[in-house]
Amino acid sequence: MSHQQILRDVFGYDQYRGPQQSIVEHVVQGGDALVLMPTGGGKSLCYQIPAIARQRAGQGVTIVISPLIALMHDQVGALHEAGVKAAFLNSTLSGEEAYLVEQRFLRGEITLLYAAPERVTTPRFLAQLDSLYDQGQLSLFAIDEAHCVSQWGHDFRPEYRALCVLHERFAGVPRIALTATADELTRADILERLQLQEARAFVSSFDRPNIRYTIVEKRDSTLQLLRFIEREHDGDAGVVYCQSRRKVEDIAKTLSNAGVNALPYHAGLDTKLRQRHQDRFLREEGVVMVATIAFGMGIDKPDVRFVAHLDMPKNIEGYYQETGRAGRDGLPANAWMCYGLQDVVNQRRMIDESPAGEEFKQVMRGKLDALLGLAEATDCRRVRLLSYFGQSGEPCGNCDNCLLPPAIWDGTDAARKLLSTIYRISQTGDTSFGAGHLMDIVRGKATEKVTQHGHQTLSTFGIGSNFTELQLRGVLRQLIAMGAVEVDVQAFNTLRLTESSRAVLRGEVSVRLRESASNAADKKPKRAARLGALVKAPVSLDSDALLRYSALKAWRAEVAREHNLPAYVIFHDATLATIAQKAPQSLDDLQGISGMGAKKLEAYAQEVLRVVGVN
Repeated sequence: MSHQQILRDVFGYDQYRGPQQSIVEHVVQGGDALVLMPTGGGKSLCYQIPAIARQRAGQGVTIVISPLIALMHDQVGALHEAGVKAAFLNSTLSGEEAYLVEQRFLRGEITLLYAAPERVTTPRFLAQLDSLYDQGQLSLFAIDEAHCVSQWGHDFRPEYRALCVLHERFAGVPRIALTATADELTRADILERLQLQEARAFVSSFDRPNIRYTIVEKRDSTLQLLRFIEREHDGDAGVVYCQSRRKVEDIAKTLSNAGVNALPYHAGLDTKLRQRHQDRFLREEGVVMVATIAFGMGIDKPDVRFVAHLDMPKNIEGYYQETGRAGRDGLPANAWMCYGLQDVVNQRRMIDESPAGEEFKQVMRGKLDALLGLAEATDCRRVRLLSYFGQSGEPCGNCDNCLLPPAIWDGTDAARKLLSTIYRISQTGDTSFGAGHLMDIVRGKATEKVTQHGHQTLSTFGIGSNFTELQLRGVLRQLIAMGAVEVDVQAFNTLRLTESSRAVLRGEVSVRLRESASNAADKKPKRAARLGALVKAPVSLDSDALLRYSALKAWRAEVAREHNLPAYVIFHDATLATIAQKAPQSLDDLQGISGMGAKKLEAYAQEVLRVVGVN
């Protein structure tokens, strides 16, 4: 069976997307590959189809290496629904269950076996692979989330480094490494660490045109989030990322009290409760998960309509991957972030206090600067994101900056006044002042603390009275990100000058930034269409088709519960919408509908026809 037949008959698709076909053909023929494809771009088919094709050609089993238990479960479930023999080995199995999977694996009864890197590199598992390799029954290694191998990536996992053994021990077995996010430095590290220097690289466009990027300045972040959800995503599924476990709990409770179906998720929760919350998010509609970054990797839920960040991530790779969990179905979605001065301080502090070497810290500071540059940008967000990943693009006309261009102002004068004031405070010997106190002095506010320290007598007192606090906070964010100001966390977040301060004080470096607006949360984009109104149905349906669509979704929910799988594993919304639109009257009418493979046609066709009203 050709790979095109597998695409059509097993997965129910008539054609490949983007570079999928080139990747599949290359890997089917035994070539190594590095695949960079955005979340939702269809990475899994790039190894699943070659695995099926090579297994049917007598070349044995494919090992899929993934750190994500949730992804293993869902992908194996989806493969079973498509009629593919797949299994996983992970900690959720009992000893007896794992043994039975291993026996099927060794007998060649499995096409794809999913396992974590820690298991793959154990002596026991390697010995099993040796046995299959000697029989010529080891077909392919697929290394998912390959950025985890790189110290420069956003989710480094040391256990991935041991995967170099695959090349050394099983020469000739093709390998495909896949990731959604990797800049040039991370890509080079992946190739070196996995010994894939001879692999062909397939780099897809990082553009996700269905996602609208919006970044706002933090004031009352909880209220801002509530307004965003109420105005744009009432009743939609979404993910809200917070930096701390406590904040996750507080935000989830606040949203729930406001009538949002919100659940918390973080590593501190009881394992069973955490799993229950994840299952509800995957299986129910309209659930908002409030989480730390512990949540999301490998979550295939296609109808997440928004991802919100209440705290700034570490870098653009992390931001891009997390926002990419929205709109995997290709329909309109929102990526919304709220950030402020304290976010920059916190991220800079974590870098400075880490035990890593100076080279690593410098790279991480550069990545943080790039993310801050995206946040403070006055031009197209999408163009900035693509540029970071080495790609070009035209202004999208859909991000906040394109829809509502911000005013720009020159903050160089304000920056020099802030730096001059820090210098003069330091001359007084004071070592316990932070950003608020600094801005009070610059703006000429004789607070109790200012007068207590005698700082109203400084020559810079009131020198920046023409600037608002929001403006000065924006300038200070830039100075901290530039390294022109450092925050001493051991001394109550005291601000200090650095060597880089001199260039700004001398006027050799300018500070230009977007104008802070106190009413930014109340401004609406020029394009008045509300996202929430655009995404309730995947396609435009008349009243009769909407009734069929609703009935199909209710039926799918029952089937999903019976199979203990997320609903989208049975059929995606787009497939149900197409069925509802076409109103099929026979089995022939169902054939060729995207997402309706041979096994699903056999398993569900009669029920689908019944639901849409065919006797």
